[in-house]
Amino acid sequence: MAKILIVDDSRTSRKILRGILEENGHEIIAEASNGEDGFEKYKELQPELTTMDITMPVMDGLQALRLIRNYDEHAKIIMVTAAGQKTKMLEALKYGAAEFLAKPFETEQILGIINKVLQS
Repeated sequence: MAKILIVDDSRTSRKILRGILEENGHEIIAEASNGEDGFEKYKELQPELTTMDITMPVMDGLQALRLIRNYDEHAKIIMVTAAGQKTKMLEALKYGAAEFLAKPFETEQILGIINKVLQS
């Protein structure tokens, strides 16, 4: 299974996502609470997959997505969105996001998207 980095400013969201992923055999190699920390951990740990919240303090997910994709054009990044962020979702696709997860999290949806991205 995959080595995954979770980047989200919500501790609750990170905990829920970690639980779902670990229960299904994935390894969470790190968590970050903002895009800047997420970028640094990406460079250090080279995860197979990253989940990235869009709205975060210090550096938002779109900026971090661009930095990571500039650093590693093959990075597999799934953006995590709340309802009503259609414009930002389209922007994220333009910057190379692989897919989207919507909050609140649904286990089957998460696993389906992660498996799809890992196989691409």
